[in-house]
Amino acid sequence: MFRCSSLGLLLLLACPVMSDEPTKSPPPLVEPKPEQYETDEQAEATAGELEKLYGETQPEGVRMLVAILRGGMMMGDSGWFGPAENRFTWEWLAKQQGLEADAEGIPQEKFKGSELAWKRLDRDGDGRITPRDLDWSDKNPWVQQAGMINRVFRRINRDGNGRLDKEELDAFFDRVRADRDFITIDDFRQALMPPGGAGFLPGDAPSRKVLVEGLFKGELGSIQEGPRVGDQAPDFTLASPDGKETIQLSKLIGEKPVVLVLGNFTCGPFRAYYPEVENVQQRFGDQAKFLMVYVREAHPEDGWKMESNTRAKVAVKQPTSLAERIAVCEQFRERLKPTIPIVVDQVPDLVGHLYSGMPARMYVIDTEGKVAYKSGRGPFGFRVGEMEQALGMALLEQAQ
Repeated sequence: MFRCSSLGLLLLLACPVMSDEPTKSPPPLVEPKPEQYETDEQAEATAGELEKLYGETQPEGVRMLVAILRGGMMMGDSGWFGPAENRFTWEWLAKQQGLEADAEGIPQEKFKGSELAWKRLDRDGDGRITPRDLDWSDKNPWVQQAGMINRVFRRINRDGNGRLDKEELDAFFDRVRADRDFITIDDFRQALMPPGGAGFLPGDAPSRKVLVEGLFKGELGSIQEGPRVGDQAPDFTLASPDGKETIQLSKLIGEKPVVLVLGNFTCGPFRAYYPEVENVQQRFGDQAKFLMVYVREAHPEDGWKMESNTRAKVAVKQPTSLAERIAVCEQFRERLKPTIPIVVDQVPDLVGHLYSGMPARMYVIDTEGKVAYKSGRGPFGFRVGEMEQALGMALLEQAQ
């Protein structure tokens, strides 16, 4: 049995040094054995060893593993789904609009841009774009309220297609009213906040072992970094689900910004948020190009199984061949009715890891092929409104 203190040696052995000179790059992250995190004490010791080994500049995969080992909440900025990277900050926008960085806001009559860009940047609709409108941190009141609404929506949207219809609303009312023709606040609260762990929907809370294994399988995320803002977007070529078309990313780049979306069928939040991406495509489709890469399943039946998926009749095993992945992608297309072009990643998950795109992520790529925006990791970092603002500012930049 490995002792927790042996983790550093285990990691170093995975990256042998070929000379007497000390290596400058950190060793690759290796999955710890269950006995290294079975108890809270063991998990804390392993997390400590990782921090010593990697120092302050920990790769994202290391930060994720450390947070998992310490029982970190899987929520936005407060956990291990870190914030987005964005070239387009308030300081950038103020300068682009000819204002000082400490300007309090931009009134509509002085905004230099399209009405569509204005509407997406003035998030709270108060007639002024302010730093608060561009703040997507978990501490922002608008973001907190939106998060609560998202959870309510997902609980009522039983078929998990991201579209709430009258039948689902009626079914929710009938479920909650208990032989009355009305529901009270208490009824509503009990229905939407049943007993459960860590804010998960009932039956979905994972164990530490499930999270660790999911991380290293590539279902929970990717231990690779993916491109940073300012990096050239890595090129790839993938085929459509029917195999009739291949799309090369570099051939999309040039005339318009590119919105790259990565996601999968078994990620419930991705299914809920995806129709928002379609809305962005409908608003900006003539000014930007959109592409979705279908990646590895987040919650297959043989992995971190979600009871919320079971209720939504989403049940698939992790594909082991391209044909199997295409078949699951077809289920996604049938349920979500996407209009954005989709290509399917190969089963070794080369593009998914290349963009650190599991279980879901978004990028805005500028006309020079450089990453202008990289969302936080889904589901909690998958904030479509934030991506849309970045796209709007990329178009402002292009128009300069």
